[in-house]
Parts: sequence; structure tokens; C-alpha cells
Amino acid sequence: MDNKIIEIFIPGPVGRLEAKYFKSKKNTAPIALVLQPHPQYGGTMNNKVVVEIFNTFMENDFSVCRVNFRGVGRSDGEFDNGQGELADAAAALDWLERENLDNSQCWVSGFSFGSLIAMQLLMRRPEINRFIAISPQPNVYDFSFLSPCPTSGLMVYGKKDELVPIEFINDLNNRLSAQKGIKVDFQAVTEANHFFSKAEKDLVKTLDKYIEKEKTLFS
Repeated sequence: MDNKIIEIFIPGPVGRLEAKYFKSKKNTAPIALVLQPHPQYGGTMNNKVVVEIFNTFMENDFSVCRVNFRGVGRSDGEFDNGQGELADAAAALDWLERENLDNSQCWVSGFSFGSLIAMQLLMRRPEINRFIAISPQPNVYDFSFLSPCPTSGLMVYGKKDELVPIEFINDLNNRLSAQKGIKVDFQAVTEANHFFSKAEKDLVKTLDKYIEKEKTLFS
């Protein structure tokens, strides 16, 4: 595969957003947007988990984009407690869709804080077919807006997540699995902490398996 990842700037609500983009050579390739962890704790689009998600989509022949929220890296603006970041994600998805008008599916993914923004975006954009949320924090953020959750997806968490007590994950799982018409897979990575330190390979395996299985449902 010709790994031409290009640096781009996307017009955002408060100026330009720095992003990295890979365009699949395949006609009607699916698209995916990948969102970064919390900017105030050093999160950027070059976080290793974000890069692993991005690369896994790329290997699966998606056109994929990862983006720095406002105030991060060379993106304009400043941190806006989630509201502005959601607007940034929506602007990035608009751009990605315009670049790939013939896309066959639309996926959104995020890590930690990025998974919250990804799920909020999912609630507002009916064209999103699938989601992947990595290390969600239902003990910090209220995920009750996912009722009903509009589409099936994957939630991946580390068994040794030091920031999220397991009962919060179980509670979210129970709430989502009770919903009809969708299936949200919850997958634990046994040796992983919140940041998947030294467990990246297991994470990639989990992502790859899910993406491969689900993308064929649409093709």
C-alpha cells in the first residue's frame, strides 16, 4: 500500500484545524474520523493510541482522518470544554465527506475524551454507520445521552484501567445491551491500562478483527 499520509488544514469553526489524512485508492472506500484524547492532559492527534487506530483503518483501506482539536498543535483557538471540540469534530467530518462523496460507510472513533466526542457526534450525524470507542470514561462523563444509541459499535477498555472502575463500564454495557436493534460489543484487553501502554498489539488485533468483520457487512 502506498502510505501517503498528508498533513492538511481543515476550516474549523474558530479557524483552521491541523489534521493528518490518508485517502484510499479504492472507489467507494469507507471513511473514518479518529479523535484525540483530552487536550489539557497532553492529548494530541499524534497520541500513540490515536495513531494505532488511524493506521488500522488505513490498513483496512479506509480513507481516514485524525485531527487536532482547537488550541492543540497548529490548530487555531483554545480549549472549550467539549462543546467547541464537538464542533471541530463535525467540521472535520464535513471535510472528510466532501473529499469522499462516494464513500460506502462512515465510521467515527476516539480515544478517552475523544471517545466521548465521537459518541456525541454519532448522536448528531445519522450517516455514521459504526463507531469505535477506546477507553471511555463513564465515571467522568455522562453517557446517558446514548439512549437510544443509533448504531452498533465497539467499546474497548483495559482490564487494568487505573482511571475507570470496572463497575462503570459494566453499567454502560448493561444499558447499551438492553437496547434493541443495535449491538455494542464491549471488549476487554486483559493486560491493558487506560493508555494501553505495552498493550498496543492486543489493541490493534481487537480493532482489526472488528473493522474487518463489520466493513464486509456493507460491501
